[in-house]
Amino acid sequence: MCRMVQTVMPNIMYGTAWKKERTTKLVAQAVESGFRGIDTACQPKHYREDLVGEAIANLISAGTVKRQDLFIQTKFTGIDGQDASQPLPYDPRQSITDQVTKSIEKSLQNLRVEYIDSVLLHSPLRTKHQTLEAYRTLEKFVDDGRVRALGVSNCYDPALLEWLINEARIKVGVVQNRWYEGNGWDWDIYDICQENGIRYQSFWTLSGSPTLLRHPVLQSLAKKSQMTPQQTVYKLCQLWNITPLCGSTTPAHVHEALSVERSHALKADDEEVRTLLGLMRGET
Repeated sequence: MCRMVQTVMPNIMYGTAWKKERTTKLVAQAVESGFRGIDTACQPKHYREDLVGEAIANLISAGTVKRQDLFIQTKFTGIDGQDASQPLPYDPRQSITDQVTKSIEKSLQNLRVEYIDSVLLHSPLRTKHQTLEAYRTLEKFVDDGRVRALGVSNCYDPALLEWLINEARIKVGVVQNRWYEGNGWDWDIYDICQENGIRYQSFWTLSGSPTLLRHPVLQSLAKKSQMTPQQTVYKLCQLWNITPLCGSTTPAHVHEALSVERSHALKADDEEVRTLLGLMRGET
Protein backbone atom coordinates (compact mmCIF):
# COMPACT_ATOMS: atom_id res chain seq x y z
CA MET A 1 0.00 0.00 0.00
CA CYS A 2 1.33 3.45 -0.85
CA ARG A 3 1.75 6.07 1.86
CA MET A 4 -1.40 8.09 2.42
CA VAL A 5 -1.03 11.63 1.11
CA GLN A 6 -4.17 13.77 1.10
CA THR A 7 -3.88 16.39 -1.61
CA VAL A 8 -6.07 19.44 -1.10
CA MET A 9 -8.56 20.03 -3.90
CA PRO A 10 -7.64 23.22 -5.80
CA ASN A 11 -10.15 26.05 -6.12
CA ILE A 12 -10.42 25.45 -9.87
CA MET A 13 -10.10 22.18 -11.81
CA TYR A 14 -9.09 21.49 -15.40
CA GLY A 15 -11.79 19.54 -17.24
CA THR A 16 -10.61 17.08 -19.91
CA ALA A 17 -13.90 16.12 -21.58
CA TRP A 18 -14.13 16.26 -25.37
CA LYS A 19 -10.40 16.94 -25.86
CA LYS A 20 -9.92 13.71 -27.87
CA GLU A 21 -6.46 13.36 -29.44
CA ARG A 22 -5.44 16.80 -28.11
CA THR A 23 -5.82 15.65 -24.51
CA THR A 24 -2.12 15.06 -23.78
CA LYS A 25 -1.07 18.44 -25.15
CA LEU A 26 -3.89 20.35 -23.45
CA VAL A 27 -3.41 18.74 -20.04
CA ALA A 28 0.31 19.49 -20.24
CA GLN A 29 -0.49 23.09 -21.19
CA ALA A 30 -2.88 23.44 -18.26
CA VAL A 31 -0.48 22.02 -15.68
CA GLU A 32 2.49 23.98 -17.02
CA SER A 33 0.35 27.11 -16.69
CA GLY A 34 -0.49 26.36 -13.08
CA PHE A 35 -3.51 24.03 -12.91
CA ARG A 36 -3.10 21.38 -10.24
CA GLY A 37 -6.55 19.77 -10.37
CA ILE A 38 -7.43 17.46 -13.28
CA ASP A 39 -10.89 15.97 -13.88
CA THR A 40 -11.45 13.02 -16.21
CA ALA A 41 -13.52 9.81 -16.45
CA CYS A 42 -13.15 6.20 -17.52
CA GLN A 43 -15.62 6.89 -20.31
CA PRO A 44 -14.16 6.67 -23.85
CA LYS A 45 -17.34 8.29 -25.17
CA HIS A 46 -16.24 11.73 -23.93
CA TYR A 47 -12.78 11.33 -22.38
CA ARG A 48 -9.31 10.03 -23.24
CA GLU A 49 -8.31 9.04 -19.74
CA ASP A 50 -5.27 7.23 -21.13
CA LEU A 51 -3.98 10.45 -22.68
CA VAL A 52 -4.53 12.28 -19.41
CA GLY A 53 -2.28 9.65 -17.87
CA GLU A 54 0.30 10.12 -20.61
CA ALA A 55 0.40 13.85 -19.90
CA ILE A 56 0.73 13.28 -16.14
CA ALA A 57 3.56 10.77 -16.62
CA ASN A 58 5.42 13.12 -18.97
CA LEU A 59 5.03 16.08 -16.60
CA ILE A 60 6.27 14.11 -13.59
CA SER A 61 9.15 12.62 -15.57
CA ALA A 62 10.20 16.09 -16.75
CA GLY A 63 10.17 17.41 -13.20
CA THR A 64 7.43 19.93 -14.03
CA VAL A 65 5.30 18.72 -11.14
CA LYS A 66 5.32 16.07 -8.42
CA ARG A 67 2.54 13.53 -8.11
CA GLN A 68 1.62 14.76 -4.63
CA ASP A 69 1.05 18.27 -6.01
CA LEU A 70 -1.71 17.08 -8.35
CA PHE A 71 -5.35 16.46 -7.48
CA ILE A 72 -6.46 13.80 -9.96
CA GLN A 73 -10.15 12.96 -10.20
CA THR A 74 -11.89 10.38 -12.34
CA LYS A 75 -15.28 8.69 -12.49
CA PHE A 76 -16.96 5.33 -12.70
CA THR A 77 -19.44 5.57 -15.57
CA GLY A 78 -22.31 3.10 -15.60
CA ILE A 79 -23.34 1.38 -18.79
CA ASP A 80 -26.08 3.95 -19.51
CA GLY A 81 -23.37 6.59 -19.87
CA GLN A 82 -21.06 4.52 -22.03
CA ASP A 83 -20.90 4.10 -25.81
CA ALA A 84 -21.07 0.34 -26.40
CA SER A 85 -19.46 0.78 -29.85
CA GLN A 86 -16.21 1.79 -28.10
CA PRO A 87 -14.00 -0.38 -25.87
CA LEU A 88 -15.58 -0.56 -22.42
CA PRO A 89 -13.55 -0.65 -19.20
CA TYR A 90 -15.63 -3.59 -17.95
CA ASP A 91 -18.01 -6.34 -19.06
CA PRO A 92 -21.55 -4.96 -18.58
CA ARG A 93 -22.78 -8.51 -17.99
CA GLN A 94 -20.81 -8.62 -14.75
CA SER A 95 -22.12 -7.50 -11.37
CA ILE A 96 -22.00 -3.81 -10.45
CA THR A 97 -19.25 -4.66 -7.97
CA ASP A 98 -17.12 -6.23 -10.69
CA GLN A 99 -17.85 -3.37 -13.12
CA VAL A 100 -16.70 -0.76 -10.62
CA THR A 101 -13.63 -2.80 -9.67
CA LYS A 102 -12.56 -3.24 -13.30
CA SER A 103 -13.21 0.42 -14.07
CA ILE A 104 -11.09 1.73 -11.18
CA GLU A 105 -8.30 -0.73 -11.97
CA LYS A 106 -8.42 0.49 -15.57
CA SER A 107 -8.30 4.12 -14.39
CA LEU A 108 -5.23 3.43 -12.25
CA GLN A 109 -3.61 1.83 -15.30
CA ASN A 110 -4.66 4.65 -17.65
CA LEU A 111 -3.54 7.40 -15.29
CA ARG A 112 -0.27 5.63 -14.43
CA VAL A 113 -0.61 6.41 -10.74
CA GLU A 114 -0.67 4.39 -7.53
CA TYR A 115 -3.63 6.27 -6.12
CA ILE A 116 -6.42 8.56 -7.32
CA ASP A 117 -7.35 11.59 -5.24
CA SER A 118 -11.07 11.51 -5.98
CA VAL A 119 -13.45 9.10 -7.71
CA LEU A 120 -17.05 9.99 -8.46
CA LEU A 121 -20.02 7.96 -9.57
CA HIS A 122 -20.56 9.65 -12.94
CA SER A 123 -24.25 9.61 -12.10
CA PRO A 124 -26.55 7.64 -9.81
CA LEU A 125 -27.26 4.22 -11.27
CA ARG A 126 -30.67 2.89 -12.31
CA THR A 127 -31.72 1.93 -8.80
CA LYS A 128 -30.76 2.88 -5.27
CA HIS A 129 -29.55 -0.68 -4.75
CA GLN A 130 -27.16 -0.45 -7.71
CA THR A 131 -25.99 3.02 -6.68
CA LEU A 132 -25.17 1.85 -3.17
CA GLU A 133 -23.46 -1.30 -4.45
CA ALA A 134 -21.25 0.86 -6.68
CA TYR A 135 -20.48 3.25 -3.82
CA ARG A 136 -19.72 0.39 -1.42
CA THR A 137 -17.21 -0.96 -3.95
CA LEU A 138 -15.53 2.42 -4.21
CA GLU A 139 -15.30 2.53 -0.41
CA LYS A 140 -13.09 -0.58 -0.52
CA PHE A 141 -10.62 1.29 -2.74
CA VAL A 142 -10.47 4.02 -0.09
CA ASP A 143 -9.83 1.35 2.54
CA ASP A 144 -6.76 0.04 0.70
CA GLY A 145 -5.40 3.50 -0.15
CA ARG A 146 -5.85 3.45 -3.90
CA VAL A 147 -8.54 6.14 -3.76
CA ARG A 148 -8.57 9.08 -1.36
CA ALA A 149 -12.06 10.62 -1.63
CA LEU A 150 -15.46 9.74 -3.09
CA GLY A 151 -18.44 11.56 -4.52
CA VAL A 152 -21.14 11.65 -7.14
CA SER A 153 -21.80 13.63 -10.30
CA ASN A 154 -25.02 14.49 -12.14
CA CYS A 155 -27.14 14.06 -9.01
CA TYR A 156 -30.02 16.54 -9.07
CA ASP A 157 -32.48 14.86 -6.70
CA PRO A 158 -32.02 16.31 -3.19
CA ALA A 159 -33.71 13.32 -1.55
CA LEU A 160 -31.42 10.89 -3.39
CA LEU A 161 -28.32 12.82 -2.39
CA GLU A 162 -29.38 12.96 1.26
CA TRP A 163 -30.09 9.22 1.15
CA LEU A 164 -26.58 8.52 -0.20
CA ILE A 165 -25.00 10.79 2.41
CA ASN A 166 -26.80 8.85 5.16
CA GLU A 167 -25.96 5.43 3.70
CA ALA A 168 -22.29 6.11 2.94
CA ARG A 169 -19.64 4.64 5.21
CA ILE A 170 -16.95 6.78 3.57
CA LYS A 171 -18.13 10.39 3.48
CA VAL A 172 -19.56 11.79 0.25
CA GLY A 173 -16.86 14.40 -0.25
CA VAL A 174 -17.64 15.80 -3.70
CA VAL A 175 -20.71 16.58 -5.79
CA GLN A 176 -20.08 17.64 -9.39
CA ASN A 177 -23.14 19.02 -11.20
CA ARG A 178 -24.23 21.33 -13.96
CA TRP A 179 -24.37 24.79 -12.40
CA TYR A 180 -26.20 26.92 -14.91
CA GLU A 181 -29.32 28.94 -15.53
CA GLY A 182 -31.15 25.93 -16.99
CA ASN A 183 -31.45 24.33 -13.54
CA GLY A 184 -31.61 27.55 -11.56
CA TRP A 185 -27.98 27.07 -10.55
CA ASP A 186 -28.80 23.92 -8.59
CA TRP A 187 -29.17 25.66 -5.23
CA ASP A 188 -31.04 22.80 -3.54
CA ILE A 189 -28.11 20.44 -4.07
CA TYR A 190 -25.60 23.19 -3.34
CA ASP A 191 -27.27 23.88 0.03
CA ILE A 192 -27.09 20.20 1.00
CA CYS A 193 -23.40 20.24 0.16
CA GLN A 194 -22.76 23.29 2.34
CA GLU A 195 -24.67 21.74 5.24
CA ASN A 196 -22.62 18.52 5.02
CA GLY A 197 -19.15 19.85 4.28
CA ILE A 198 -19.19 18.53 0.70
CA ARG A 199 -17.20 20.27 -2.03
CA TYR A 200 -19.53 21.36 -4.82
CA GLN A 201 -17.89 21.29 -8.26
CA SER A 202 -19.56 23.05 -11.17
CA PHE A 203 -19.52 22.38 -14.89
CA TRP A 204 -21.24 24.32 -17.70
CA THR A 205 -20.31 27.21 -15.42
CA LEU A 206 -19.77 29.69 -18.26
CA SER A 207 -21.34 28.14 -21.35
CA GLY A 208 -24.58 27.42 -19.50
CA SER A 209 -25.12 30.93 -18.15
CA PRO A 210 -25.14 33.47 -21.01
CA THR A 211 -27.82 35.56 -19.29
CA LEU A 212 -25.73 35.76 -16.13
CA LEU A 213 -22.68 36.88 -18.09
CA ARG A 214 -24.71 39.73 -19.60
CA HIS A 215 -26.48 40.77 -16.39
CA PRO A 216 -25.86 44.44 -15.42
CA VAL A 217 -24.88 43.54 -11.85
CA LEU A 218 -22.38 40.96 -13.09
CA GLN A 219 -21.04 43.44 -15.61
CA SER A 220 -20.65 46.02 -12.83
CA LEU A 221 -18.77 43.55 -10.66
CA ALA A 222 -16.48 42.70 -13.57
CA LYS A 223 -15.67 46.36 -14.09
CA LYS A 224 -15.09 46.92 -10.38
CA SER A 225 -12.71 43.96 -10.12
CA GLN A 226 -10.99 44.64 -13.47
CA MET A 227 -11.82 41.13 -14.64
CA THR A 228 -13.73 39.81 -17.61
CA PRO A 229 -17.33 38.67 -16.97
CA GLN A 230 -16.11 35.09 -17.34
CA GLN A 231 -13.40 35.58 -14.73
CA THR A 232 -15.92 37.26 -12.45
CA VAL A 233 -18.21 34.21 -12.56
CA TYR A 234 -15.28 31.97 -11.63
CA LYS A 235 -14.42 34.33 -8.77
CA LEU A 236 -18.00 34.34 -7.50
CA CYS A 237 -17.97 30.54 -7.53
CA GLN A 238 -14.87 30.53 -5.38
CA LEU A 239 -16.37 33.07 -2.98
CA TRP A 240 -19.43 30.84 -2.66
CA ASN A 241 -17.38 27.69 -2.03
CA ILE A 242 -17.93 26.28 -5.52
CA THR A 243 -15.03 24.70 -7.40
CA PRO A 244 -15.54 25.40 -11.10
CA LEU A 245 -14.25 23.19 -13.88
CA CYS A 246 -12.47 25.00 -16.68
CA GLY A 247 -11.95 23.31 -20.04
CA SER A 248 -10.22 26.15 -21.88
CA THR A 249 -7.97 25.11 -24.75
CA THR A 250 -6.19 28.40 -25.48
CA PRO A 251 -3.23 29.54 -23.34
CA ALA A 252 -4.73 33.01 -22.86
CA HIS A 253 -7.99 31.66 -21.44
CA VAL A 254 -6.13 29.15 -19.27
CA HIS A 255 -4.07 31.96 -17.74
CA GLU A 256 -7.17 34.13 -17.30
CA ALA A 257 -8.93 31.35 -15.38
CA LEU A 258 -5.94 30.74 -13.12
CA SER A 259 -5.41 34.43 -12.40
CA VAL A 260 -8.87 34.68 -10.79
CA GLU A 261 -7.61 33.31 -7.49
CA ARG A 262 -5.09 36.12 -7.19
CA SER A 263 -7.81 38.76 -7.41
CA HIS A 264 -9.11 40.05 -4.07
CA ALA A 265 -11.26 42.88 -5.40
CA LEU A 266 -14.51 41.05 -4.59
CA LYS A 267 -15.70 39.78 -1.22
CA ALA A 268 -18.64 37.51 -0.43
CA ASP A 269 -20.24 40.20 1.73
CA ASP A 270 -19.97 43.00 -0.87
CA GLU A 271 -23.42 44.51 -1.44
CA GLU A 272 -23.45 43.87 -5.20
CA VAL A 273 -22.23 40.28 -4.69
CA ARG A 274 -25.05 39.65 -2.19
CA THR A 275 -27.54 41.31 -4.55
CA LEU A 276 -26.50 39.08 -7.45
CA LEU A 277 -26.66 35.97 -5.29
CA GLY A 278 -30.16 36.92 -4.20
CA LEU A 279 -31.24 37.42 -7.80
CA MET A 280 -29.78 34.06 -8.83
CA ARG A 281 -31.55 32.33 -5.96
CA GLY A 282 -34.84 34.06 -6.76
CA GLU A 283 -34.88 35.82 -3.43
CA THR A 284 -35.08 39.40 -4.72
